[in-house]
Amino acid sequence: MRSVNRCTRLCAAVAVAAAVCSGCANTVKGVAVRDVDANPTDVRPLRESQLDEVLLSIAQLNGIAGATQMEVALSDERMSDNSDAVSDPDCLGSIFGAEDLVYRSSDWTAVRDQVAKEPRDDNQHWMEQTAVLYPTDRAAGDFVAESTSAWRGCGGFSVAVDDGATSSIWLIDDVRVDGDVVTQRVSQEDSDGWECQHALSAVANLSVETIACAFGVNDEAVSMVSAMMANAARL
Repeated sequence: MRSVNRCTRLCAAVAVAAAVCSGCANTVKGVAVRDVDANPTDVRPLRESQLDEVLLSIAQLNGIAGATQMEVALSDERMSDNSDAVSDPDCLGSIFGAEDLVYRSSDWTAVRDQVAKEPRDDNQHWMEQTAVLYPTDRAAGDFVAESTSAWRGCGGFSVAVDDGATSSIWLIDDVRVDGDVVTQRVSQEDSDGWECQHALSAVANLSVETIACAFGVNDEAVSMVSAMMANAARL
């Protein structure tokens, strides 16, 4: 999440300033159903010009979240840098998405990153979707494998996030692997239940990373990953 606010900052940065996981009302939980075509095989290598077509529409994001008023808050073609904001840089990838330090050694060639949320400050949902291109299928798979190991090493621990204006503690759950999709849940301490599901997978020479935050999440991030992979398979 980009700003871990429920008032703090989490997930890649809306230029290090966007409001992210804030909110103070009861959330409406959507029913996240995994796409039966998840983890497609025999997908042709993608080109940078196709990355925007991998991203989900705002209507799809609202549907997955069980929301109606989310809007695109950020669209970027660069990685973010929140490495100085976390107390343990080794767990940066568990907390934030689309991070330069996390992807730096992966030989990625292009990225599309988008954040969506309700426009008001007390937003009940926050979602980030990231599509990253690599020169080969193997490079994409290697990134997912290395990230899985890093996320697993942070499971069961907590990380402090301080952007200079706000600070918070995030509790990191153990990693779950379901087929080719890796997930991990993080929850903000003393936030009335604000939590995020983080999901990651690869298809062809592409990795897809998603984060779904709300006052109680199910498998929304997994549904996002599955739908993005299905988009990639159709290109």
